[in-house]
Amino acid sequence: MKNVYVISDNIISSLGFSTSENIQAIQKEEVGIAMVSDSRLSLNPLPLSLVDLQELNKQFTALLLAKGKNISTDSYSKLEKLFILSIYNSLSGLSVNPRNERVLLILSTTKGNIDLLEEQNKTKFNHKRLYLWELGRVIQDFHGFSNVPLIISNACISGLLAVLTASRFIRSGHYDHIVVAGGDLVSEFVISGFQSFQALSPDVCRPYDQNRNGLALGEACGTMVLSSQKPNAEGTMIEIKGGATTNDANHISGPSRTGEELSLAINNALAGSDLIYKDIDYISAHGTATPYNDEMESKAIALSHLMHVPLNSFKGYWGHTLGAAGVIESIAGMHALRENCLFRSAGYEIPGVSEPLNVICKTETASLETCLKTASGFGGCNAAIIYQKE
Repeated sequence: MKNVYVISDNIISSLGFSTSENIQAIQKEEVGIAMVSDSRLSLNPLPLSLVDLQELNKQFTALLLAKGKNISTDSYSKLEKLFILSIYNSLSGLSVNPRNERVLLILSTTKGNIDLLEEQNKTKFNHKRLYLWELGRVIQDFHGFSNVPLIISNACISGLLAVLTASRFIRSGHYDHIVVAGGDLVSEFVISGFQSFQALSPDVCRPYDQNRNGLALGEACGTMVLSSQKPNAEGTMIEIKGGATTNDANHISGPSRTGEELSLAINNALAGSDLIYKDIDYISAHGTATPYNDEMESKAIALSHLMHVPLNSFKGYWGHTLGAAGVIESIAGMHALRENCLFRSAGYEIPGVSEPLNVICKTETASLETCLKTASGFGGCNAAIIYQKE
């Protein structure tokens, strides 16, 4: 079985258009969530984490010129621009050729071009652009991937599931390189859906805090390039050791009340990585700041004997970015390993779950080798992946 390395990455979010911009902002404990008053999204102001649309169009226009494409930036949807730009930035400087049959593109998204359903966007594109396969085709054509993209849409574990699927393809020898990109938008449809669950916070979200009262939504796109070949490059290399998924079989939207199923995913990820719980130095958790999710996670982490491991949620910085979350939060977790830095869990002040988690209260240095990334989502799905310095 082959090893799997992460050889490049990119994050586009409210905190910046590169991984370095995002990590530097998080190191400074800058939060990308702000109150937004936009009647096209919601009748009432909401805390949201939004990508700078003006900057996105500026950088995408520059990309079109660089690629010699004589086409208007308006020919692409907002989400397509995010995916295309993030993938381009991740591949820049690499010898990975998308046209090679040993290279695959995997996309992670929960809703795709869902904003095209909105009244102001209905006439801008052919109705086919609403379909996930068409989103994939547009991105495939732009970058010239020879293989048809694989699209994974499994609620909020989509990003982690995409990374896990890619690592298994590489480990088994099916591909040499896989580009994993995850993205989603904040839209009227998504906001109204979470409002129907009464799951949105009226202010900043507070993962694991006693006063948490819901999540904040965010939009982002992240890309990771996975490879079976360890590059001859300076810097710390990150290897994907293993991962696992499980399902609660509990409720269409509510998580397990015991945490046993997420714990099983964690334990299976450890076993598949030839590690034990004592080998985990840091946890990048899901941490949506909803009452039931955070409580379930605390129980799962306790069942896996990881209560004392430093833990954070990045959703206090970016909000819940849905199909992008597992990808961009993995990237941030890997950079925590590289920089031996425990990033503060933004929004956390007072312990608010039944198990005594070691939530990171301030950004500080620490000796780190191994990171556990977890995710959970609607339908009871759970995922866990372990990243380690090579």
